Amino acid sequence: MSSCPEKVKFVWTSLEDKPLFATVNTKDRESVLVFVNVKTNHENHIVCKASCGKETKQATTKITVYSFPRNPVISMYDRLRLGKENVLACEVSSVYPSEFLEVQWLYGDTVMKTHEGETSKDVLSIPYRFTPSSEDDGKAITCRATLNVEGIPPDEMTKETSELMKVLSAPHNVKVSGATAVSLGSSLTLTCEAEGNPKPVFTWTALKPDGQSVEMGKSQDLFMHNVSLSDAGTYQCDISNDLGRESTTASVVVQAPPMDTLIVASPQSSLKEGDTVSISCKSNSVPVTKVVLSREENGADNELTTSEGAETTVILHSVKMSHTGVFVCEAFNEYGSQRTTLNLTVEAHFLEVELQPDSVIVSNRGSSLVLACQASGCPHPEFSWKNPSNKQILRRIKTDGFQSQLFLDPVEVEDEGTYLCEVTCGSIKKSKQTEVKVFSFPTNPIITSSGPFLVGEMIKLTCTVQEVFPANLFQILWLDGERVTHSESGSFSSGATNLTSVYSYRVDRKDQGKLIICKVLLDMHGVPAPQVVKTASTTLSVHYPPTATRITVTPMAELKEGESVSISCISDSFPVGRTVLSMVADGIQTELMASDGVETLLTLPSVELDDSGLYVCQASNLYGNHNDSVEITVKAPPRNMTVEIFPSTDVQEGQNITICCRSVSFPPPAVILSKMDSETNIYSYDGVFLLINLTPNDTGLYQINVTNSLGYETEIFNINVMEKRFDPPLGWNDFIIPAICLGVAAALFGAVVNVWRARKKGSYDLTKCNPGTV
Repeated sequence: MSSCPEKVKFVWTSLEDKPLFATVNTKDRESVLVFVNVKTNHENHIVCKASCGKETKQATTKITVYSFPRNPVISMYDRLRLGKENVLACEVSSVYPSEFLEVQWLYGDTVMKTHEGETSKDVLSIPYRFTPSSEDDGKAITCRATLNVEGIPPDEMTKETSELMKVLSAPHNVKVSGATAVSLGSSLTLTCEAEGNPKPVFTWTALKPDGQSVEMGKSQDLFMHNVSLSDAGTYQCDISNDLGRESTTASVVVQAPPMDTLIVASPQSSLKEGDTVSISCKSNSVPVTKVVLSREENGADNELTTSEGAETTVILHSVKMSHTGVFVCEAFNEYGSQRTTLNLTVEAHFLEVELQPDSVIVSNRGSSLVLACQASGCPHPEFSWKNPSNKQILRRIKTDGFQSQLFLDPVEVEDEGTYLCEVTCGSIKKSKQTEVKVFSFPTNPIITSSGPFLVGEMIKLTCTVQEVFPANLFQILWLDGERVTHSESGSFSSGATNLTSVYSYRVDRKDQGKLIICKVLLDMHGVPAPQVVKTASTTLSVHYPPTATRITVTPMAELKEGESVSISCISDSFPVGRTVLSMVADGIQTELMASDGVETLLTLPSVELDDSGLYVCQASNLYGNHNDSVEITVKAPPRNMTVEIFPSTDVQEGQNITICCRSVSFPPPAVILSKMDSETNIYSYDGVFLLINLTPNDTGLYQINVTNSLGYETEIFNINVMEKRFDPPLGWNDFIIPAICLGVAAALFGAVVNVWRARKKGSYDLTKCNPGTV
């Protein structure tokens, strides 16, 4: 800071939230901030404040740090593999800030790849994938790195490294030059050529026919003088370097006319008819262009086979005596030919044929049957299976040596017929035959019906036996126990068929549970006994609506209150339907119990008066219903007796009194009202007594007795009639008495109705008389 007469005060600060990492040296008008060993954490925005008296001024600057000390380093340039993808690496280290670094790969002056830097990377390794050719060997590859940071000196901004590429390769483009066909006694030179880096090494080897190999020398050229027949063959050139190995072969042909020509018969030249012989013609010593195998016939050669090579073979299968004769083998090449002969002799065989089984065979359809034909006296018999009509036999045939087997698996109806086995042995033929009969009786018959059997209706039973053959030999019998009731026979059919028989008759209830049998018979000789007869049976199930419905009460229908009673509802029906036990009271039927079955049982452990009534048993199924009923009566002695007196037991002379007696009992009781000091008794059928125009003489004790056959109850009460002393003026009582009388009448009517209801339900229960209605 200049122009300050006083001492200046300096302050260094940072605009960023980190320390300065520096040393301050201050003099009068100058302060120096010194950074020692600059690092990346020294990057900052720096503020310098200077105070002169009361005046303060400041200046700012930005510090940017960079690092780019070394040239790039290229690796893998000196061991590149030809024709394969190689990865070269360019490494740039100690770079800061790395995100401003740009790396380029150059081939000559051409930029092949550019890579931008990455943040916070001290070392960057930039790969370059490259598949070199042989022309790239010795060419320069360059890695150029540029740090694009403002303020860096231009000579430090870009650094690059160049290296000469070295392309390595295993041996390739291998070939052999030189003539491979030489005349017997001449010289042979073969040259092996190949490319590769490092320079390859050459080795020649002779491959012998016995599998052995003989090394011929380690040079590019193979030289042989005065070639013999043994020098013909395959020669292999092996080329190798540090990176690989290749090889190639050359076939050397020594040119000479055919020699050592042979004709051979295998197994021998003396044969029996039916033998197989292989006749080979070959020439081994020198290359042969053609061999011809012929047979002498009428003084001339009849060519059998020709091969463009050193060997040919003809195979004569099942030779005959006519094959006897002379066979000729002749070998050719461009230098000449050679001929040799063979005498072949063929003799006849003695043949015998046997067929098993040799009698009539009865076989079950679907089973397995094997016909075996054996030949003896012939080493190579030829078997043929036929039938009289020469129809093709489409069955598996297995021939093994002296035996041929015909497999009928499974046996079908179409297999029935005559089978003939014919054996040929050279010029001899012999045969044997047998007859196969097929039957089919695979399952038991099945009985089906037209539906439920209702009493009185016609039923229809159907018996079906499936897949039978021959149908005309089958008979179907219907049996009722041991008695045959119906029979039918099958008719002719060309294949397996289903037989059906229908048996009809009118069913009755006595047929319930009857066993009906369908018996099927096969009348065919040779069938195993267990498969001659098969049966099926069915048990008749006869349906009918409910009958004999019965309701029973145990111990009796008349009971005393508190006793136990069991009510049984039973019926006969099929199928078993539903039985319902109900009670009818006051014209209303109430279901008590129901069950799905022939019987319903209800037990009342302690009967009451309300249990009296009509009990109904109803049985039903899908064909109808049937009912039965019984009346149950419950008796009880009088109980719960109550006596009510209206309007009161204390009344004025001339008034009336209504006495209401109520109790529970059955049968209905007799109700008797008596005055204790009088022998007069008043009877009431409904328990209501009306005493009219009482006088003081009616004062006293009264008794009501309620009695039925099972017992009684009594009650005593007092009535006090007060004497009338004067006639009061007309008042309310003159109106109340008629009203009371009307109420008494209404009460009497209600009591009668309730008594009628009580009798109907088997109890006696009078409606309570109350002042409001009397």
